[in-house]
Amino acid sequence: MTPLPPTPLTVERIRADVADVLGEDPADIPDDENLVDHGLDSVRIMTLIERWKREHGVEAAFVDLAGEPAIERWAPLLGAER
Repeated sequence: MTPLPPTPLTVERIRADVADVLGEDPADIPDDENLVDHGLDSVRIMTLIERWKREHGVEAAFVDLAGEPAIERWAPLLGAER
């Protein structure tokens, strides 16, 4: 059986996944806030990168995401659809 192609990553999925690793409600994660202020750390960023690679075929560099930890900054880097 041929595996299905990865599903596109969306801004909503990014928010939901970030909320999941932080144990927060997605509604509490704004697009423009620094995610470090919400408790995001390097281990959680790596967890997200691995998840998005596996589920969405995203190729993201840790340094890019860690350098600008906000959903609005990540969306274009991850090729996320709105």
